Amino acid sequence: MNAQPDTPSELPAQQQPTQPGLTEPMTPTPDHGEDSWVGHDRLAGRRALITGGDSGIGRAVALAFAREGADVAIVHLPEEQEDADETKRLVEETGRRIVTMALDLTTEQGCIDAVAKTVESLGGLDVLIPNAAHQKQRDGVEDLKVENIERVFRTNLISTMVLAREAVPHMSAGSSIISTTSIQASDPSPGLLDYAMTKAALVAFTQALAAELGPKNIRVNAVAPGPIWTPLIPATGFPDDKVENFGQETPLGRAGQPAELAGAYVYLASDEATYVSGAIIPVTGGRPF
Repeated sequence: MNAQPDTPSELPAQQQPTQPGLTEPMTPTPDHGEDSWVGHDRLAGRRALITGGDSGIGRAVALAFAREGADVAIVHLPEEQEDADETKRLVEETGRRIVTMALDLTTEQGCIDAVAKTVESLGGLDVLIPNAAHQKQRDGVEDLKVENIERVFRTNLISTMVLAREAVPHMSAGSSIISTTSIQASDPSPGLLDYAMTKAALVAFTQALAAELGPKNIRVNAVAPGPIWTPLIPATGFPDDKVENFGQETPLGRAGQPAELAGAYVYLASDEATYVSGAIIPVTGGRPF
């Protein structure tokens, strides 16, 4: 891959009115590894389910997995169909299979269907990547609404637990679960109070489930992104200056690109990580986790 993507330290001010955000309106367009990721069959024959796989980190992981020889299933919301279609096109160009599913993971049935349809379509499940997330800028604790908190918790945390519950019975020795936590788990921002809480909980989830599933040789790990340029960012409701300066507080002085996350997931799913479980890999531009 390139030593460093062409990412400006300052980004243009931009807003998307609702979540989920979409890729097409973003400036600059995120780098998912379309022109840089070269596969080496590190995941040949594996079957992966990636939630939030239509854009951002999920798209980069789906593309990297496919180029490494895996078949993938992705979950997205109906309003993300255009992004999902582009991910499907990129994966199909590799010659691997892809299944796209428009499902609401805030419901238990949506999670059940995601795993069932993956197993039916791909013939099994070796890697679960619960990556879908929701975050919104909060103006203060006094303005928190229960329905908004519940959406964040159901998307980021409860769906991860239900997906794992459904997936583990289909997994054999050597399989893995890789969740997406965040720098917010260790360095939370007040405006992302509920989001940060879910990401901290995912650290505990990773460590506890790794201990439970270790005897079955099913590994459980997590990746902790720092500030990554995905559709989530312009759709969070950040002030313009926060978007413009996004990522500048890192030692590397810029936001990361989704492609720069993919390698961590590939490593954790591969045979190179057979003795890695209960680990959190920070990809944060130098911010300590």
